[in-house]
Amino acid sequence: MTKDPPAQLTPVDKKPIKPVNVAVIGAGRWGQNLVRKFAELPESNLTTVCDLAIARLEALASRYPETRTTADISEVFLDDEIDAVVVASPAPMHFKHAEAALKAGKHVFVEKPITLDIREAQTLIDLADRFDRILMVGHLLMYHPAITLIKSLIDKQDIGDVYYLYSQRLNLGTVRKDENALWSLAPHDVAVALHLIGKQPLSVAAVGQCCLRPGVQDVVFVTIVFEGGIATHSHVSWLDPHKTRKFTVVGSKKMVVFDDMESSEKVRLYDKGADLSAGYKKYGDDLTLRFGDILIPSIKMQEPLALECNHFLDCVRTGRRPLTDGQNGLDVLRILQAAQASLNENGRPIDLKEIVVD
Repeated sequence: MTKDPPAQLTPVDKKPIKPVNVAVIGAGRWGQNLVRKFAELPESNLTTVCDLAIARLEALASRYPETRTTADISEVFLDDEIDAVVVASPAPMHFKHAEAALKAGKHVFVEKPITLDIREAQTLIDLADRFDRILMVGHLLMYHPAITLIKSLIDKQDIGDVYYLYSQRLNLGTVRKDENALWSLAPHDVAVALHLIGKQPLSVAAVGQCCLRPGVQDVVFVTIVFEGGIATHSHVSWLDPHKTRKFTVVGSKKMVVFDDMESSEKVRLYDKGADLSAGYKKYGDDLTLRFGDILIPSIKMQEPLALECNHFLDCVRTGRRPLTDGQNGLDVLRILQAAQASLNENGRPIDLKEIVVD
């Protein structure tokens, strides 16, 4: 597939030329959100939902009577009328289902993480190229209008050179037993960190704590070091008294905070910093702290899930490369695997050169 620049996000009210026939595999907690959105968007025609839970299928059939429901996944791959497949099955099944869909000639939207193994992720990328199909990964937060705004502020040097970034994704529940907080919560923050920094990551270190179950970290701290010495730090936990979804970017000119728990004023731009004075000064006088205004930018809020799904449909129709394509999924997966390796070795920094596709 020709590697065009990533497509721009398409407004959700753009009128389609022809709806894309979509099937969703996996209608669990998050899968049902995808079912809802692809059923609502005029750019898509939700033809099929596949899941093993019969009671779940019956409930969806009553809600979406024009959509076929099935527990037989082969019906999805054999249906020539289906243009695109959304894979929202459990993460261990992502590779198997996405691979089968690509081999059947379908475009594929796979939820995060793309797979659990970087070699499998590379296989999906190669298959998408071979069959000239779209492969997109569900890194939802990269479609949030606030992240789009912050990325533009960084690219335009409005906040100056980025010094560091940190994020917090915390809550009390939902507690998992089959995956730790790193794999459950950190993919969103890792994807955004790579997107905002835009430089080559060099190393990853992670520490965590198993509070409720042996071998399953309920809280994890991940640090990524990039070219130029920029560092990002992510704190993820499902065992915390606060529900927090926050990013802070500190630059040489300004600082910006994105608080997704705020109902309206989600982004604040702080004209604060520390400036070095030119020429010789006595000790302590060469550093000047700056306390300026706080700007709350106006953001046209749209549902990130609608933007993400519509972006996938637009890429299917136009053939343009998604913002969160297979390579983006692989890049995030490399960070997660390095972080897991660091967790396993009590926080030893892992050189990303160690995380390669064989």
